[in-house]
Amino acid sequence: HKFLWISGSILWITWLSLCIYCGKAADERMITMALKEVSPYEFKESAFQVIGKDWLLVTGEYEGKANAMTASWGGLGIMWGKPVAYIFIRPSRYTKEFVDKAEGLSLSVFPETYRKMMSYFGTVSGRDEDKIQKAGLTVLHDDGRTYYQEARVTMLCRKLYAQELKKECFIDKSCDEKWYDNDYHTMYVVEIEKLLVNEDA
Repeated sequence: HKFLWISGSILWITWLSLCIYCGKAADERMITMALKEVSPYEFKESAFQVIGKDWLLVTGEYEGKANAMTASWGGLGIMWGKPVAYIFIRPSRYTKEFVDKAEGLSLSVFPETYRKMMSYFGTVSGRDEDKIQKAGLTVLHDDGRTYYQEARVTMLCRKLYAQELKKECFIDKSCDEKWYDNDYHTMYVVEIEKLLVNEDA
């Protein structure tokens, strides 16, 4: 009787674990079904709007941990025959440590209802708290890149080039004088490997 009880308990635990696993897998499938992949060449939104007005959430992931920051400077275009984004990160930003160590990153654009959250990601450091968890975002993963169900546009990117801006390279010296105190951004050129649009956002 003891053997049968133990065997039954093992079967019940196994069945329960399978139910939980399948339920989670089904939930993830339902989440990703709302995300439609489109070609970057078919993306019709203005870079001036999505970067300069809506803002980007730049997320780097390394060894299973991620951090994110808000960015409102950058661009979209073609470089080396590839669809790319240009982003700029100051050396003081914690997210830069993740971006530098990883091969890729994600760029996310959120609906206007997330404006307060975007301001939070731009003013609070991930060194002090887990911003992603505190924001309550639904985290998804793709080949070592963290992104979010709530974003209305997601660009999953691979780094191609990085270079620190230099004082001597400024032609218009007023840009240096207005924006820098020897804390120059690093410019990253990243290939947009996947562009996802959330049809429910």
